[in-house]
Amino acid sequence: MNKGALGLAYVAKKLVLGADEVVIALRKKEVFLVLLANDASENTKKRISDKTQTYQVELMDRYTTEELSSAVGKKNIKVIGIKDKGFSMLLK
Repeated sequence: MNKGALGLAYVAKKLVLGADEVVIALRKKEVFLVLLANDASENTKKRISDKTQTYQVELMDRYTTEELSSAVGKKNIKVIGIKDKGFSMLLK
């Protein structure tokens, strides 16, 4: 994972954190990429997976909660939405 790019995107306010916020941003078509912790609950995985398929947004689930959380300097982050096309390309 490119932690530097994810941290920079967070500082630049180009991220949406949390499942509920990401779903809202997906509905508004503001998200280009969704990062989902591979150790999130099955409920969260299904909900986010279904929404990304509906809105045709790429979903990456290769990182753990710890990796996602440390990249943005927060605790217990399971879902991150990338709102900038450039940052989403860097993180793929």
